[in-house]
Amino acid sequence: MEVGDRLKIHAYKHDGQIYRTWDNTVLLEINDDYIVLGNNRAKVTEENGRTWYTREPAVIYFYNNRWFNVIGQLKQKGLFYYCNIASPYIIENNIIKYIDYDLDLRVFPNNSFKVLDEAEYELHYDEMEYTKDIDSVVKYELDKLIKMVKNNEEPFSNITIESYYQKYLKEIKKKGWQNIQKNILYWM
Repeated sequence: MEVGDRLKIHAYKHDGQIYRTWDNTVLLEINDDYIVLGNNRAKVTEENGRTWYTREPAVIYFYNNRWFNVIGQLKQKGLFYYCNIASPYIIENNIIKYIDYDLDLRVFPNNSFKVLDEAEYELHYDEMEYTKDIDSVVKYELDKLIKMVKNNEEPFSNITIESYYQKYLKEIKKKGWQNIQKNILYWM
């Protein structure tokens, strides 16, 4: 893999069922700790077959050894983050794969945040028989993520996300991918 490659993303649940996929995601950086991707108007397919398209550009971090991923969403009202508590990723056949553990953290432009989907986590904890070890890791990683937000640690930085967004624009222009360049929101 190299910068500029197009990848897909597949999110699974603990029971092994795929529940959501994204297409047209462009690799922007790869290093020993994480990868960074960008997309805009990515087609999303739900487990029931319903499809929809993302509404704004996004910069996405997947970590090798952290149990979360971070999506910087470049909306007209500012930079929002959607953070999934999830297993570290793997890549197979140009598809990024991870297990989603339900809990999410929504971070707003003013740096306030809200933990989401706690009831879903409790339901799946019982239904999918999460182990106590998984429960401990999930809660530890959520706490780590909240501390990162409070301390303005990377990737929670407008400058960093804007830099990757500009790199995304250059990559799609260089590759001539006009179909994924349409409707790009120039947010800053």
